[in-house]
Amino acid sequence: MSSDDVNEIYVEGEHVGVPALLDALTDIVERARAMPMSSSVLVNRNEALDLIDELREALPTQLTRADEVLSDADHVLEGAQAEAEDIIRTARERAAQLVDQQQVVLQAETRAREIVAEAEATAAKLRHEADDYCDRRLAEFEIDLGKIITQVQAGRAKLAERLGEDVGDRGGA
Repeated sequence: MSSDDVNEIYVEGEHVGVPALLDALTDIVERARAMPMSSSVLVNRNEALDLIDELREALPTQLTRADEVLSDADHVLEGAQAEAEDIIRTARERAAQLVDQQQVVLQAETRAREIVAEAEATAAKLRHEADDYCDRRLAEFEIDLGKIITQVQAGRAKLAERLGEDVGDRGGA
């Protein structure tokens, strides 16, 4: 309903609003005959009283209708505020979910870095232990080879000694 509809009433079969009644009353005062030598005017009492009665009848209706419009506006405003609060609550819940998801992602990334660091540390330790084991085995192998070389040299020396004796025996015969 428009503001024009709120301010309009039906009086004596005619469609007249409060502003129109006030305009009519103003017109009566403006058209009134001035009294000579005075600021007073002659106003048709019946016509002015009729308009005032019509205003009295129209104003309660108009005020009631205005109260209804204000009440409707209050209800609409309350509904809008409730809807706004719901939207804000939903947005906050969603934001909290996103923050929680972000926290889960950050925790997962942190844990993944920890696992990689542990794996690298374990691999470095295993590599060091393997290298140490190989070095000890090679040292033992070197010792064993040294003993074999000593035995080979001793065996060759003995063979060389026998070969020298055999050559000396042949030459003296």
